[in-house]
Amino acid sequence: MVNRRLIRIKAFKVLFSAVSSGDASIAEVEKNLVQSCAETLNLYYLMMNLAVALKGVADAKINIGLSKLNPTEQEKNPNRKFSENSFSKYLMENAEFSKFCEKNGLVWRDELLGFVKKLYNTISEREYFTKYMESPEHSVKEDCKLFAKIYREELEDNEDLETILEDLSTTYNDDLSFVLGVILRNLDLFKKDGTLPAPKVFLKEDDREFAIELIRTSFHNYRRLYQLVKSNVDNWDSDRVVSTDMVLITMGIAEAITFPTIPVKVTMNEYVEISKYYSTINSKVFVNGLLNKIIKNMLSTGEIVKSGRGLVEN
Repeated sequence: MVNRRLIRIKAFKVLFSAVSSGDASIAEVEKNLVQSCAETLNLYYLMMNLAVALKGVADAKINIGLSKLNPTEQEKNPNRKFSENSFSKYLMENAEFSKFCEKNGLVWRDELLGFVKKLYNTISEREYFTKYMESPEHSVKEDCKLFAKIYREELEDNEDLETILEDLSTTYNDDLSFVLGVILRNLDLFKKDGTLPAPKVFLKEDDREFAIELIRTSFHNYRRLYQLVKSNVDNWDSDRVVSTDMVLITMGIAEAITFPTIPVKVTMNEYVEISKYYSTINSKVFVNGLLNKIIKNMLSTGEIVKSGRGLVEN
């Protein structure tokens, strides 16, 4: 689930919060990072379960029509294509999926059901939904194509959803775009073989170790690396380096020191990319220049050692 780019972003946020508060312990910092990563998996299940909730709203509307004293012809013979969508049916009937959602409260009911009903009504008016319902084709491919449209076009930048997610977790809105991307990729997998993977918190086994070591080294060495960065800024002015830049640069140095098999170029590119979204407009140039200067110096002195062919560029 969580890849290394997202781990770096989460570690940056946790470290920034820790150094800003000034009273965090290493145990708290590690716990907060692991919890933040686990929240991404929870959001994935919550957003996947939205497909089941939408099916439930559709089923309820059909049952209301059928229970009327004098139903219309359309209500007597409802179009059940969306209710029988293979993707939402698979999730609803998947015991492991349902158990995880129930156990962790990742369900769309009670106060969240209003959003699902509003979303269903919105989707029902879309041209792509009308074409799906009117098409005589019944296939897994078409079913997945419909939900791909819903996840791609209806949920990102949805103010109602943003409000709900903000109330549920402080990390959900930041992770939404990433999670929607994972869901879209898994829809492609489902389209091919009719099954879905059961993701874990971390994409690979050693990613958890990477996360812990990154935050631990960055936190333990923050003061020393802060002074190192400070000494490498010409005509030092405390107002020149914004706090987010300082955290990103110290983390970049910490990563370069701690992980000998990660190429310097990869580390630098990652933190420059993060600076584009979480710092000032000029930060990418500053972060890139200072990281490049400091890491080159530390490579020459042996404070940073890279092992493996091609990991150090001349």
